[in-house]
Amino acid sequence: MAEKYIAFWFRRDLRLFDNTGLYHALKQGKKVLPVFIFDRDILDKLEDKDDVRVTFIHREITAMHEDLKGKGSGLVVKYATPEAAWQEITEEYDLSAVYTNRDYEPYAKKRDAAIGDLLAEKGIEFNTFKDQVFLESQEVLTGKGTPYHVFSPYARKWREVLPKDAFEALPSALLHENWAKPNALAIPSLEDMGFVASSIEIPGKEVSDELLKQYHENRNLPAKQGTSRLSHHLRFGTISLRDLAKRAANLNDTYLNELIWREFYMMILDNYPRVVDTSFNEKYDQVAWNRSEEDFQRWCEGKTGVPIVDAGMRQLNTIGYMHNRVRMIVASFLTKNLLIDWRWGEAYFARKLLDFELSSNNGGWQWAASTGTDAAPYFRVFNPISQQKKFDPQLAYTKQWVSDLYSDSYPKAPMVDLKETRKRAIEAFRAVG
Repeated sequence: MAEKYIAFWFRRDLRLFDNTGLYHALKQGKKVLPVFIFDRDILDKLEDKDDVRVTFIHREITAMHEDLKGKGSGLVVKYATPEAAWQEITEEYDLSAVYTNRDYEPYAKKRDAAIGDLLAEKGIEFNTFKDQVFLESQEVLTGKGTPYHVFSPYARKWREVLPKDAFEALPSALLHENWAKPNALAIPSLEDMGFVASSIEIPGKEVSDELLKQYHENRNLPAKQGTSRLSHHLRFGTISLRDLAKRAANLNDTYLNELIWREFYMMILDNYPRVVDTSFNEKYDQVAWNRSEEDFQRWCEGKTGVPIVDAGMRQLNTIGYMHNRVRMIVASFLTKNLLIDWRWGEAYFARKLLDFELSSNNGGWQWAASTGTDAAPYFRVFNPISQQKKFDPQLAYTKQWVSDLYSDSYPKAPMVDLKETRKRAIEAFRAVG
């Protein structure tokens, strides 16, 4: 009788170590077939053929494939829709089960339900595990059994219910003799999938203890290297969340709090998937937004005449990243001073950010726009000039990205009157409640 395999499906967990679903698959005593799918349902919608995220994923998959080849195995890599890929895989290999780690985005949940049905029809188990969060959305609830809408009480409850061993990595002695050897070992090239390599430099996985220790002091200063630049690695699971959280718990509680914010927004998205398209506070969808494409384009290109806003947008457009303090400033400027719908800005960030994470991106934009959970009150409008003075007083960050700051080509004044547009925004929000 032919040997049956267990397939492990890599998605947002592109690592061989401290990977929950993979660990449990390898423990079953059967040959484990590693699988990755370049998902056409996602890739075919991307606007930029040099998308840095595709380059990053392809690089990580290639490295993992080489690592697995050293263990006598290798990745089964498909470029297809998930349904088509699993149809092919189940025809090529005799599978008893597919293991994977859970994903909480609306598309992912719909995809996994469809794949679960496809596998069930073939008598194949579909087993999913918790890996990209410490606590799932139904594990942190109010006394009434409902989701939290405000971060501070959520964070307190999160810390209360967190298991004592939550930050401990899984045993590293994986059963390497249980790896299966795929029939074919070819990985499609970027060109095979219609993409080209991005020229953007992708930050590595290392972050020093010293940076983490000083994180609370430096994180709001965009001119300093004060943040970890690990968010893209967390997004795609190329580092261990448990290892990072353990370091944060020992070195800097402010950093750990940022990881809790990440889970808060994931919980919101999981419980309220409508936030992808609508304001969490739905009455604010009635705001009379400014629909000026010209205003929006000036914001996108970093030509607003507000130096720190322009610096942030040019940084984003150049390296696929923007400092988090500056993200809040540019989002406030777009949604309040320009009164442009937060969804426009959110979509632009989704297109450009290497570390794009739907839940955090959506949550951050709705916070800045005063439309979301735990949002800044609508009458609290960031003044980008005072923000500049506070967080980039020497203009070191701004001058790095706005090289024409003192030239005749740079606008002599902001594209809008900051004081008047602040009043306009408050009136527009007040008008709907």
